[in-house]
Amino acid sequence: MATHNLEHLRTFLTVYRVGSLTEAARLLGISQPTASTHVHSLEQNLGLRLFERSPTGVAPTPKAEGLARDVGPHIDALDDLAFMSSSSGANGSIHLGGPAEFITTLLLPHTPELTEAIGAKLLIRFGLVDGLLDELRSGDLDIVVSAVRPRVQGVTGIPLFDEEFVLVAAPLWKASITGVDPADVELSAIPVVAYAENLPIVRRYWRTVFDRRPDDLRTSCIVPDLRGVRAAILAGAGMSVLPSYLVEDDLSTGALTTLHTPEFAPLNTVYLATRTGDLDRNRQLRSLASAIQRRARF
Repeated sequence: MATHNLEHLRTFLTVYRVGSLTEAARLLGISQPTASTHVHSLEQNLGLRLFERSPTGVAPTPKAEGLARDVGPHIDALDDLAFMSSSSGANGSIHLGGPAEFITTLLLPHTPELTEAIGAKLLIRFGLVDGLLDELRSGDLDIVVSAVRPRVQGVTGIPLFDEEFVLVAAPLWKASITGVDPADVELSAIPVVAYAENLPIVRRYWRTVFDRRPDDLRTSCIVPDLRGVRAAILAGAGMSVLPSYLVEDDLSTGALTTLHTPEFAPLNTVYLATRTGDLDRNRQLRSLASAIQRRARF
């Protein structure tokens, strides 16, 4: 293969991974017509049809699958070397985004391990998942802890862990529940401290565990941070549904108590999201992802 086709191969590999000429062009910093020309020239040079075009994007042919397997590791290795050479400081920096509760509780206590894993500065940004995934796609972030499965073009998510949710309150509220069915009116009389007006976490728990909507609950306080919700219920403000990792110490000391223990606790899969292909070509990012995975197995 002629050396002047290296950029054509890089463009092909990016289109193959993201499934879109337009998105590949954006990631590579070239125009869409240029990306299309690169792929077309490569197809002519090889005498192969690499993609089937459609209104929604491109789909790789079996020949493209084989070519990606052959050239992918080599292109990634070259890009990895270029990245390491162009990084400033020790080895540049990695930008991590995610929910404040998860990162503060489970990752920041292990900051030395995380920074040692990448051998560089770690820049952390908190935010809501949609905004963080948009920043990941645009290149402002390198990796995101996502509470939902990423469905953003050009972004790949790998399952990180399943967070378990528990219905908790200060012990003083436990005494008010005397009925056999914890979903009866006695539980409904306890005020709710919620994360948002529409009770997203509480609503999901009620549908999953009690098979009904929590329409009869009374909200006493809205706190857009689960750490704040925890602080309010520790003070006796009412009940809430929180991830177990956030309250496990409180439950063990008796500062909080579970109001109901279902046969199957509601779970939510948390993902580690990166731009498609970045983990293959960026050694620092792979090391950080591995360190986060180790810390998530709590």
